[in-house]
Amino acid sequence: MRSYITTTEETALIHRAEHRVAARESCRDLNFKILHIALWSLIAVVILTSAFAPAITFLTFALWGTLTLIANMALKLTTAILFLHRGAMASFKYKNRATDTALPKISIMVPLLKESAIVSHLLTHLRQLDYPKNLLWVILVMERDDITTAKTLAGTKLPPWITAIDVPRGTIKTKPRALNYALDHCKGSIIGVYDAEDAPEPGQLRKVARHFAQGDEKRACVQGTLDFYNARTNWLSRCFSIEYATWFRIILPGLARLRLPVPLGGTTLFFRRHILEELGGWDSHNVTEDADIGIRLTRFGYHTELLPTVTLEEANCRGWPWIRQRSRWLKGYAVTWAVHMRAPKTLLRDMGLWQFFGVQLLFAGTLSQFLLAPLLWTFWLAFLALPHPLTGFMPNWAFYTLGGIYLMSEVINIIVGMLACTQAKHRHLLKWVPSLHFYFPLGSVAAYKGFLELLYKAFYWDKTAHGISLATTPTQPPTKPERQHHVSGG
Repeated sequence: MRSYITTTEETALIHRAEHRVAARESCRDLNFKILHIALWSLIAVVILTSAFAPAITFLTFALWGTLTLIANMALKLTTAILFLHRGAMASFKYKNRATDTALPKISIMVPLLKESAIVSHLLTHLRQLDYPKNLLWVILVMERDDITTAKTLAGTKLPPWITAIDVPRGTIKTKPRALNYALDHCKGSIIGVYDAEDAPEPGQLRKVARHFAQGDEKRACVQGTLDFYNARTNWLSRCFSIEYATWFRIILPGLARLRLPVPLGGTTLFFRRHILEELGGWDSHNVTEDADIGIRLTRFGYHTELLPTVTLEEANCRGWPWIRQRSRWLKGYAVTWAVHMRAPKTLLRDMGLWQFFGVQLLFAGTLSQFLLAPLLWTFWLAFLALPHPLTGFMPNWAFYTLGGIYLMSEVINIIVGMLACTQAKHRHLLKWVPSLHFYFPLGSVAAYKGFLELLYKAFYWDKTAHGISLATTPTQPPTKPERQHHVSGG
C-alpha cells in the first residue's frame, strides 16, 4: 500500500515535503535579492567609512560588539545562577512508573545520508532502547540516490519495528525535507528524531513518554541532553564537549525556565505529533531547521522543556569539518532571524516583548558576537602595552572600560565553563576550559564563511561526516531503577 501511494502520488508528496510550512514562516520565499543588496551595501559602507573615518568606524562596531557582549554575558550569568540555585534541572517526581499498557506509540525518524561505517553502530543502540517494540516504530530515512547507504542497508537484516524509506529527488536535498517526507509514514502520538551517530540512553523513551503524560498540552517538545563519546580524542573534541556541556546543562535549561525561545538541537527531539503537524513540520529549506522550529513553537504559544536523559554522539574533532558544520549553523541562524523578522510587528504580537527580545539576543546577538569578535580581540593589544587603533581617539577611562568589559567576559566564560564540567564524567575537561579562548575564534571563521554562502548558496547543506571516532564509542550503560527524575521549565 505504501509503495503504491508513494509511486502514484510521488509529485504531490515531494511538493508537500518541500512546502509543508506556511510560506510566511518559511525561508523558501525569502527575498534573497534584497538580502544580497543589503549585505553588499553594508560591505560597501564599511569599506568607504573605513577609508575616510577608520577610527569612527572601528569605534561604532566595537561599541555594538560590546553591547551584544554585555547582553550575552548577562544571559549566561543568569542561567548559571539558575543552575546553582536549582541544579541542572528543576526537581520533579514522577507520579508513578507507567506500565507498558499505558505507554504511547512512538515513532523515531533517523535521517541518513552517505552512511556506511555508522549504520551498525546505530542499529546496535536502537536495539538497546528499553521500550516495548510493539509500541516503537523507527524509520531510517535516506535519499533515493544515496547508493552508499542503500548498499549498506541492503546487507543488513532489520527487525520488524525498523523500516527504511527512500525520499525521491526534488528541488532541494536537506534533512528537514527528508523529515517532512517521512512524517506521514510515522505511527503514534509522539515523534522523535535521532541522528545517525547517536547512542541514546536505553531508558530514554520511557522518560520522554512519562514526561509528556504528566504535562499539559502546551508542553509540545522535549529536548534531551547531548554529550560526546569521543571527548578525549583531541583538543578540539574536548573544547566542543565543554561547549555542549555549557549549552545543554546550563544555558538551554535556563532559557526554558525564563520562558525564552529555545533553539533546539537537531537530535534527541520529541514532539507531540498533532502539534508538530499543526506547525507544518520542519522548514525544508532552512539549514538550521531545529532552531527555526524552536521559534515557531514559541510563536504558537507552546513551550519546550529539557529532560536529563543523555544521548551520546560524535564530536566533530577535525578543524575544517568543524568550521563547515558551524558555518551551516550560523548561516541558518541568519536565515531564521531574517525569516521571522520579515514582519517584526507580527513577531512582537505573537511572542510579546520578553520573547521578542530573546529572539534578538539569541540570533542577532550571537551572529554579531562571532562577526565582531576580531574587533574585540584587539583590546589584548592594550594589555600587552601595544598601540591600539582607538588609542588617543577616546578618553583613557572609556578605552579601558571597553577593554575591561572584554576581559570580564573572558572570566565569565571560564567560570561558566568550569561550572558545566563539575559532573564526574566531565571533570577531566576542567583544565581545558581556559583554552576556550583559542577555540571560539574558529567560530568567527565559520561565521564569515556562512555569510559568504548567503550570497550564493543559502540553502546548501554542508553535511557533517560521521564515523570518524567509532573506535572510541562506548555502549550506554543500562538504565538504573528510577526514583526521581528532573525536568526543566515546568
